[in-house]
Amino acid sequence: MKALRKFVLVFILSLLLITSFLIAPSYALTNSPTTEITEWEMSWQDNSNHTIEDLISNSQSMEWMSISYKDTLPEKPANLKSAWLRFKLPEFELARPTLLISELTAKDVTIYVEDRLVYESNRNYPYNRNEILLSLNADESGEMIYMLLNTNADWLGLKKQIRLGENQTLSKDFMKHDMLDVVLGAALLFVSLAMFLSIIFLSKAYLAGWSSLCVVIFSIGLMIISYSPYLHTIYGEYGIFIYYSFDVASGLFMPAIYFFFEKIFGRGPFGLITKFRKIQFMLFIMTVILLTLSFVSDQIKEIYTMVTIVSFGGSIVIGNVLLIVLLINYCLQRNKEAIILTTGFGIFSVVGVSEVIWYFIKDMNYDLFYWKWAILSFIAALVIILARRILHNYEQVVKYSKQLEVFNNELQRSEKMEIISQLAASVAHEVRNPLQVTRGFLQLLREKTANDKDKSFMVLAIDELDRASEIITDFLTFAKPQLENTTLLDIAEELLQIEGILVPLATMQGGVIKVDLEKELFVRGNSSKLKQALINIIKNSIEALDKEGVIAIRAYMDDSNNVVIRIKDNGEGMHEADLKRLGEPYYSKKTKGTGLGLMVTFRIIEVMQGKVEFHSKKGFGTEAIILIPSANK
Repeated sequence: MKALRKFVLVFILSLLLITSFLIAPSYALTNSPTTEITEWEMSWQDNSNHTIEDLISNSQSMEWMSISYKDTLPEKPANLKSAWLRFKLPEFELARPTLLISELTAKDVTIYVEDRLVYESNRNYPYNRNEILLSLNADESGEMIYMLLNTNADWLGLKKQIRLGENQTLSKDFMKHDMLDVVLGAALLFVSLAMFLSIIFLSKAYLAGWSSLCVVIFSIGLMIISYSPYLHTIYGEYGIFIYYSFDVASGLFMPAIYFFFEKIFGRGPFGLITKFRKIQFMLFIMTVILLTLSFVSDQIKEIYTMVTIVSFGGSIVIGNVLLIVLLINYCLQRNKEAIILTTGFGIFSVVGVSEVIWYFIKDMNYDLFYWKWAILSFIAALVIILARRILHNYEQVVKYSKQLEVFNNELQRSEKMEIISQLAASVAHEVRNPLQVTRGFLQLLREKTANDKDKSFMVLAIDELDRASEIITDFLTFAKPQLENTTLLDIAEELLQIEGILVPLATMQGGVIKVDLEKELFVRGNSSKLKQALINIIKNSIEALDKEGVIAIRAYMDDSNNVVIRIKDNGEGMHEADLKRLGEPYYSKKTKGTGLGLMVTFRIIEVMQGKVEFHSKKGFGTEAIILIPSANK
């Protein structure tokens, strides 16, 4: 469990470190100056299909719009799919001149320097984000750049200023900017893989929650890494697989989240968590089927695109709102896990829902960005919740193991008592009769013996026979503890009688007995048996006293309708090991003790449907607590 706590701590610290590194502003690592191109011209490509030669020779008239990076993208005509974009390179003196083109919205991109083709990217999948690092020649200073953009989406154009500078400077900025998503996504994928491999070390009780958390973290990591333009730029040949992996991950995210919630909080009010989880899982299966069929039919591909957009946006908005409502309900019930999860999930939900809403307000002309950072707080909350649940289960196992140990000790004690009961019942009667006969003859011999020395031997022998007879009596009491002739007993009256019997003994030991008794405390039992049990306990307390010893006897009624008798002394006390063995056969701290007295006491109280507990600390005394069910008068 210490290892688990360390894992959770390291995981959260790692998230914080990744966050602090990834959200840090990007700075150039060299002092080379860069030039920003903030304005360019744009012209829609109509059915004339203008070529680069047409643009350079101006053989066909084209309408060019002046656009600044601060402007919003112009609305694309519904019947057009392409546009030309041009700008003039400023004069430069650079060793390795490079252009950094960021946030370029287009599926296919072709770039010319004057009439020379320098870059071309054609995608067979509808991914419209581009980050381009374009190397130039030193002699291309002041020349015109033409970009042919093509897409089937509603938006086309450039959103951010273009940077011109040294290759070393811009390459580092390009890597640092676009590698952020890759590092974050890869880190989450690695964590989910490590968690998945650790499943083999977990018990079955944790598999469902742990595996669902693995899927949640895996889907988030895959969404982040596949949404980044970096992999599409570097590994364009695998772009179609990277693109559709985002759809698969986003479809898997919500059912995994709800499955995790279901394992932590149950089905929810009216089974809402379970119902929504099943709906999300059915949507996921449907989108996977449509995705598979979309590769063989363009019509199905259009249906798939529409279903994916609607299901993803609807799942995020509706699912998050539902979860927030449920979490608030659990928080009002003072559920600590709900409070932790609400904090992390609340940050993610507010950011995620806001971005999705803004995405549709902008007619899908918006790059979702901030959700990637908000998700870290949510993942941290999930890990803390699962760790708390595992720790709680571990504590429950420890608690149950301790209870099992107590039950096992009680079972062993019961088995010992049963053996002694059978032995006592079979032997006691056979032994008592010879002892009584022997005692009688010894008394006759003592009366006829004139020798004082022989008489003293006779007295000693008789005393030892009496002691043996008492032990056998205890055996018989233990073997047959049934309370014949049970009556309604007044505990206060019984204790006052016992006080009168034992006060002289306590005085001889240098102690006093203090009694605090409530009235009308009635139990059902046998008076002589109960007295025997209480006297055994109080005599042990008296014998444990030193100078200025005090025995406090208190009797009262508790909230469970039990009569409670507490006998507390300030004697020498006992170690915990000795305390555990009280009531065992033949275990005694006394020189001449047999251990049968307390054993009989336990047995008598047990037959009265009560129980006895002892609390003691070496040097501070011992307290016996007796609980007996109350009887109506």
